[in-house]
Amino acid sequence: MTRRHLAAPALLLSVLLGVLLSTPAAAAGYRYWSFWDGAAGGGWTYATQGPSLARPADGTVQGFRFAVSKDASADAAKPRVAADFAAICGATPAADGKKRVALVVDFGIPADAPSGETPPQDTPRTACAQVAPAATAAEALAAVAKPLRYNSSALLCAISGYPRQGCGDQISETETKPDSSAQPTASDNSDNGGGPSLGLLAGIAAVLALAAATLWQSRRRSR
Repeated sequence: MTRRHLAAPALLLSVLLGVLLSTPAAAAGYRYWSFWDGAAGGGWTYATQGPSLARPADGTVQGFRFAVSKDASADAAKPRVAADFAAICGATPAADGKKRVALVVDFGIPADAPSGETPPQDTPRTACAQVAPAATAAEALAAVAKPLRYNSSALLCAISGYPRQGCGDQISETETKPDSSAQPTASDNSDNGGGPSLGLLAGIAAVLALAAATLWQSRRRSR
């Protein structure tokens, strides 16, 4: 058989495998506390600094929302109440040597909660923190919503103890919350160790079968 006859099936195999392996997996999301700056008109903008670095001025509104979001900014879920300083801090008089920071803490919805946990309350919590002028947003949050939990990279993991575990966990787009009352099945206990899925293996097998058939046809023609 000539090199020309061998090249055709080899090229076909290469192209088909490339297409198959380059097919993107289900988009991943992250379950985490996002941090927001209050904007004009009661809106929210994704904060450009973390709460441990941001130093809000007196009269500022800061928001926190726990949710599963695909992207760390564009698609992140916003707090579900308006960023309204007057509504949150209007009853708190100004004090010398202190600044007032309005805080919105949205624990999110049950569907976004980690397995085995539920949000501490259904509606967002609001509070007016009176802190030192140089205090960070994290310090303002700690004044009204302890306990806080951070990981070794200073990422905010929990507010008021929620969630109990995990920190910015990555999840698949198709992840479903298990029924805590159901008994695990054989498929629940299986672990592919992060290897290729059955669909991917089947696809590769189909490609190899097609390549083999093409090679067989090429050999017949060369005889």
